[in-house]
Amino acid sequence: MVGTMSKGMYVPKESQPKQGGTAAKGRDGEKGGKRKIVAQNKKARHDYAIIDTYEAGIVLTGTEVKSLREGRTSLTDGFVQIDQGEAWLHNAHIPEYHQGTWTNHSVRRKRKLLLHREEIDKLESKAQETGHTIVPLALYFKDGRAKAEIALARGKKEYDKRQTLREQQDRRESDRAIAAAKRRQRGQ
Repeated sequence: MVGTMSKGMYVPKESQPKQGGTAAKGRDGEKGGKRKIVAQNKKARHDYAIIDTYEAGIVLTGTEVKSLREGRTSLTDGFVQIDQGEAWLHNAHIPEYHQGTWTNHSVRRKRKLLLHREEIDKLESKAQETGHTIVPLALYFKDGRAKAEIALARGKKEYDKRQTLREQQDRRESDRAIAAAKRRQRGQ
């Protein structure tokens, strides 16, 4: 009877088959666990040259968290401002929770970001330089907690944006050509 298991039969843990790989354990190789992305700000990556990125916690109300879990949010007009030694996320659109009552939150209220003091001081000094700003890149859940990826960025000029698009298009075309050549080689 070794090797067969019937329903309801006790099997020691060490002889049970292993479950999944690293993804089944909630880890995807990075420190802290798997990220479930709720919203991304693709416009920020197009309009700004990203210098440095930071992960920040967000202070939210209950209905905001429930609305975020539904995945209905927008960071397009969002920006981060340092005020009296605290980082605040402005203009992030988190819609009202559809089952909320009088406890619902206001849609575009400013939300406090949780960062280390050194990070806030560094961001504040860099953001005061000409042409630099702090923009939100993504909102996501990591180990059940809402996080924001923010970036210190410098605005791009119009010709920089065009050049970036041109480089992306050239990269895509070369990748397609390489893939087509590999398919032809396999076909022979």
